[in-house]
Amino acid sequence: MVSRLVDALARASLRWVPDAWSIAALLTLAAFAAAFATGASPGAALSAWGGGFWELLGFSMQMVVVIFAGHVLAVSPQVTRLLDALSAVPRSPRQAVAWTAFVSMALCWLNWGLGLIAAAMLVRFVARRHPDADYRLLVAVAYLGMGTTWHAGPSGSVPLLMATPGNFMVKGGLLEAPVPLAETVFTAQNLGLVAAIVMIFAALAPLLHPPAGSVVRASAAALEGLGAFVAPPRPEAPTPAERLLHGGVLNRVVGGLGVAYVVQQAAGGTLVLTLDTVNLLFLSLAVALHPSPASLMRAGEEAARSLHGVILQFPLYAGIYGLMKGTGLATLIAEAFLAVATPASFPLIVFAYSAVLNYFVPSGGGKWAIEAPYVLGAGGALGIAPAATAMAYAYGDMVTNLIQPFWAIPLLAVAKLEFRDILAFELLIFAAYMLLVGIFLLA
Repeated sequence: MVSRLVDALARASLRWVPDAWSIAALLTLAAFAAAFATGASPGAALSAWGGGFWELLGFSMQMVVVIFAGHVLAVSPQVTRLLDALSAVPRSPRQAVAWTAFVSMALCWLNWGLGLIAAAMLVRFVARRHPDADYRLLVAVAYLGMGTTWHAGPSGSVPLLMATPGNFMVKGGLLEAPVPLAETVFTAQNLGLVAAIVMIFAALAPLLHPPAGSVVRASAAALEGLGAFVAPPRPEAPTPAERLLHGGVLNRVVGGLGVAYVVQQAAGGTLVLTLDTVNLLFLSLAVALHPSPASLMRAGEEAARSLHGVILQFPLYAGIYGLMKGTGLATLIAEAFLAVATPASFPLIVFAYSAVLNYFVPSGGGKWAIEAPYVLGAGGALGIAPAATAMAYAYGDMVTNLIQPFWAIPLLAVAKLEFRDILAFELLIFAAYMLLVGIFLLA
């Protein structure tokens, strides 16, 4: 019965949940309809939408760099060798599952762009060393970081955006000043929750391993496609230009400059962790660790294939933000939150609301532009600190990634699996996460 339920849920998700851009377009039309229903004229609504259309241009580029830098860094030779070495740590199929889950959650907490790609590469190495480990479960736990830790870490979109000077929330009067990561990601409460989640799910994952007779092993085609990256070969008789293209000096110098700048700021006590500084560090590391410009550019070409979603979607989110702010919709929705929430229940309500919306709008934090005006407004009216509201939102924003195929599509494509193959495992972890974080938010 459970198997049939999982299969039906996977089919329904893949059949009825549209692509991310179509969802953003439908939300745009819904926002216009809501604005008209509240009395806004077509001209005023259009003006508010167009006025906000490029409000997230800086944030969009920052998200592009998170994905791009993480991917390029993940396929560098040093990281590849590190992942191969990490795959040698477990000694049994169940240990392999637990270790893959742990590494995925740890890497995605550090940088979700890196974690998403590196976890896929790790599966390739682990599956080769442990062919008796269930391949479906390995892929499922390699995806755990995107559903349990990334938005609670130093690459989380909303915490980093709130820490960035001049962000749209400060400009729009939603925040009096930027909120540093010390009040969001690096609080004792958040770090304690993340540590508990990592330990609990790393321990839970091997318990999901099927008995030997039901194990599904990785095919040769899946192992060859998963995480493979090959740098362009150096010509046998290179020209001066080709020597530069295939040499390592430029990468090391330019990448080293970026790392040196971050170190300089940290040593001088002036380093502020924002999207820009985190992206500078990871992009600099990616440049420095690739052996040549040729290798770097090929990795960049691969990374760029997954960037179209952000470029196409985020202007629509910004337009909806303009509608929310310019037509009074934000105030009306905030009042709806206030009608059902109390100071004690508000974080849990935001968590659940964010989880539901993320299932339909898996934007990697972009939909925060739609929700920030009324979520922060309602929280402020209840006396909830913006940092607490943002973290409750962040926990919900990532958990439904576990049962939504959008962010898993790149991993599944190279793993030669369908979403229904891993959904049963993800559903159990999803339910456990919702219970754990729900108790945490009410405590």
